[in-house]
Amino acid sequence: MENHTKGHITHSIKEAAYRLGFSHIGISKAEELTEEAKLLEQWLNQHQHGQMSYMANHFEKRIDPRKLVDGAKSVVSLIYNYHTPKEQQDPSAPKISKYAYGKDYHHIIKRKLKDLIQHIETTIGAVSGRCFVDSAPVMEREWAKRSGLGWVGKNTLIIHPKKGSYFFLAELIIDLELEYDGPMKDHCGTCTRCIDACPTDAIKEDGYWLDASKCISYLTIELKDAIPDEFKGKMENWAFGCDICQEVCPWNRFSTPHNEPAFEPHEELLDLTKKDWEELTQEVFSKVFQKSAVKRTKYKGLMRNINFLKSENEP
Repeated sequence: MENHTKGHITHSIKEAAYRLGFSHIGISKAEELTEEAKLLEQWLNQHQHGQMSYMANHFEKRIDPRKLVDGAKSVVSLIYNYHTPKEQQDPSAPKISKYAYGKDYHHIIKRKLKDLIQHIETTIGAVSGRCFVDSAPVMEREWAKRSGLGWVGKNTLIIHPKKGSYFFLAELIIDLELEYDGPMKDHCGTCTRCIDACPTDAIKEDGYWLDASKCISYLTIELKDAIPDEFKGKMENWAFGCDICQEVCPWNRFSTPHNEPAFEPHEELLDLTKKDWEELTQEVFSKVFQKSAVKRTKYKGLMRNINFLKSENEP
């Protein structure tokens, strides 16, 4: 492919992504993540992934996108905003992470990625590729970093200097050679707000390393056993996920409200009182969270979390 053609196609893909509602798009060469592989291996060996056994599966595919898509030449990384100023009305109610206010992002963004692939095929013909939304062994933060979508912050999330961190990551891995972007500088500086604010000390004292087995998001979503008593008094009322390290991040002052109707909360969700949450029935759960990511915990898992929060206040 000639350079001007490559550039034209790259520009066309980026324009199409913006029309589909993505906030930013960056592209990297599909190759093995050699240095990142060493860090992943170290993280796994230290059992920082807790019960997320799937993190140790398909290691070779996780570090090399060419093993996921034959002939892969490019990793297209995208971010999709989910930030909202809306809040739960009862400040004493169990809290859920803002990313789960609306419909399950996996389905919404996957459809948009398929539309993007269709645009590419309409523009240049058939391509071989796959789309990913937190759904396969893809080191999405590393690809987002390489593609210039932000830097990996001390809280281990991707932070964009004009958009903060309240966004989803997604990828296309395709057998199409494109123009590649480069990484941006880390702007965390000497700030330690996320480290200081984490109630379970999940973030290493100098940052950039997360013990997922201590993270409130892991404890309320991924952990299938009972939440260990050592976390009593440390959950800060989070029943599904946790936004603390984002809430305190200075870069999130640049976050803007999303424009995605599917991410608007169910009409009853924000009005649920503490009593409503503690007396939540299967019927109400199924109605309010019908198409939400919260369904991942199932009714039983959410009630386990709510009852744990309730027990924190008992003598």
